[in-house]
Amino acid sequence: MLEYTGVPTRELIDKVFPSIERINKGPVAVIECFQSIPCNPCSTACNRNAMNKMDDINDLPSLDVEKCNGCGICISRCPGLAIMVVDGSYSDEEVVFRIPYEFLPLPNVGDIVEGLNRSGEYITDCKVIKVQNSKLFDRTPIIDVVVKREYLFDFRNIRVGGKNNGQ
Repeated sequence: MLEYTGVPTRELIDKVFPSIERINKGPVAVIECFQSIPCNPCSTACNRNAMNKMDDINDLPSLDVEKCNGCGICISRCPGLAIMVVDGSYSDEEVVFRIPYEFLPLPNVGDIVEGLNRSGEYITDCKVIKVQNSKLFDRTPIIDVVVKREYLFDFRNIRVGGKNNGQ
């Protein structure tokens, strides 16, 4: 399916997500890089050595989730926008996603935006709780949004000013 649609199957998603127990402990990166391509910025970005070293630049990145503190440095280093951070310790009903966002306009803290699945379809409204747009992020702003826990494995991006959120 991935080869034809660009959308990973639930089986692929399950393989890259940390365990629920780890997600609930606090922020942790999720690497949704499913195809071998010559790329390795994420493996050199992590100063905690949570990204496992690649023997070959074509290897898929992998993460030691126990070393990862969810700092998000790897998010902006990934040219494929394939990395996000999820934090299940936020509340029993909601999780925080930290995602790369390269569209304009940028949302503002407090905005309600549309949460999208991996196909770009609306699934739920989300609240923006942090917007980072540092020059260190190489023109890839990082947006933190609160998402209902039931969408943990479905959520992947946001749309600002969509028809469902009235902005």
